[in-house]
Amino acid sequence: MNKTEKEYDSIVSRCREIYILKMKDYGPSWRIMRPQTVNDQLFIKAKRIREIEMTGVNLVGESVEGELMAIVNYSVIGLIQLSEGFADGVDMSRERALELYDNYIGKARSLMLLKNHDYGEAWREMLPESLTDIILTKINRNKSITANGNKTITSEGCDGNYYDMLNYAIFYLIQLDEKK
Repeated sequence: MNKTEKEYDSIVSRCREIYILKMKDYGPSWRIMRPQTVNDQLFIKAKRIREIEMTGVNLVGESVEGELMAIVNYSVIGLIQLSEGFADGVDMSRERALELYDNYIGKARSLMLLKNHDYGEAWREMLPESLTDIILTKINRNKSITANGNKTITSEGCDGNYYDMLNYAIFYLIQLDEKK
């Protein structure tokens, strides 16, 4: 296993642990979220990261790292909601929610390996602020797609953007770990 795979798996392990702990607290309460709500949750997290990057001020005290892990987890939630649809209540067991989490993380990891090969790990030379801007762009794309009834003419759908957001957030987290 190469360095990137080990780093990726380490980050995923931390994100998964938070997902599990949140599930113990709330269960899959996010099942009621419609697509635009998932997109807005992601927007709030990414916008906060951008504000901290631009101002250096963090009054709430929650870390950029925590917000990035939330982007990973909300991206998975977005993928689950795309495939399962939203519900009027909690209609999924914790076990099923974790099974779906692992499934989508596995797909994201496979996609990362393919793209990482083709792009030559270009993300390692990118500024963290650029990763934030790309995540925000992907969120805005999903908002547009959702507003258009999830129809695209030539572009990838919301699922591709969720996978990209998830992977860019993990890349940012890897960069943060390397600075420690």
